[in-house]
Amino acid sequence: MENTIYVGLSRQLALQEHMEIVSNNIANMTTAGYRGQNMMFSEYLSDPRGKVDNPKDPLSMVLDYGQYQTTRPGPIKNTGNPLDVALSGPGFFGVQTPDGLQYTRAGNFALNANGELVTAAGLPVAGSGGGAIVVPRGVREVKIAEDGTVSTDQGQVGQLMITEFDNIQELDPAGDNTYKAKNAGRPATDTKVMQGMVEGSNVQPVVEMTRMIEISREYQAVQRMLQTEHDRQRTTIQRLSQRT
Repeated sequence: MENTIYVGLSRQLALQEHMEIVSNNIANMTTAGYRGQNMMFSEYLSDPRGKVDNPKDPLSMVLDYGQYQTTRPGPIKNTGNPLDVALSGPGFFGVQTPDGLQYTRAGNFALNANGELVTAAGLPVAGSGGGAIVVPRGVREVKIAEDGTVSTDQGQVGQLMITEFDNIQELDPAGDNTYKAKNAGRPATDTKVMQGMVEGSNVQPVVEMTRMIEISREYQAVQRMLQTEHDRQRTTIQRLSQRT
């Protein structure tokens, strides 16, 4: 008798997760290099009697098993800041984090107190050899070439780590606008660095707001279905109890 409730609850849990992803997309619609995330759903069959093989009366439930990113690049904005860089191509910047090497498309960099090139979240930008890129004090200019080479008026100080992946969808969001890689990438061959520019978020606010409204309506529809089922069960129990 509770099968309808179980199925409805599974759908509501998936919709709640979907709403959180859409909300996060909207919150990051102005975040440099951010790429919108999307939910992936599948049908999950469960035997209410506990049998695993060939269930005769399976329940068709909703399972949210992951997410994928929208790979469309965001708009490129000219900032004129010599420490801002954008990527033209499929590559990602390497970033040093407490959890190891991660990757990002956000190129709005800055210098910390130690002269290290860091992300907006304060994470050191990785050089081609894995170490940090340090800009000496007192330099008059910083130049970043198309291949990621970082130079000053005192000479070359390093090269940005730019990595490409065969399957971008294998990158998992790790927070601070970075991604973890399941498989090692390769040095970039089809990506160029553009100094003085930043890639914006590829989130389309109107589309995300529409998705949010649709999710809210679906959730309410499931809630009405569950309430109807609850009322039906209660009425049935009351009528049966009056006959005894």
